[in-house]
Amino acid sequence: MGEIRSFRDLIVYQKAFKLAMDIFNITKSFPKEEKYSLIDQIRRSSRSVPGNIAEAWAKKIYQKVFVNKLSDALGEEYETEVWLDFSKECGYINERLYSDLLAEYEEVRKMLISMINCPEKFCAYKS
Repeated sequence: MGEIRSFRDLIVYQKAFKLAMDIFNITKSFPKEEKYSLIDQIRRSSRSVPGNIAEAWAKKIYQKVFVNKLSDALGEEYETEVWLDFSKECGYINERLYSDLLAEYEEVRKMLISMINCPEKFCAYKS
């Protein structure tokens, strides 16, 4: 594994960013009446996952702050899953796409939990 110089080098960031872009593209086909509700909610929460990962990386000098921002990313990941549940139940995405997205988000979730449980691998100092 190469040296991690940027949050963009983190696999969890790369996966979360790709998923946010996938959701952006998928929601383009959602009904117009969902524009200011479900579409906005799922886009916001999915984008917040990589956003919070980047913030955590910027604050990794302080282990507690790093963990806190990763916890925020984890919360946004869970929220995105809820919006995916609604998307499936409303018939906006099919079962296959829903399952595929949940499986990919499960990977992101496991990586985030691993980072939260072992922040010393990423942080220079304890706080």
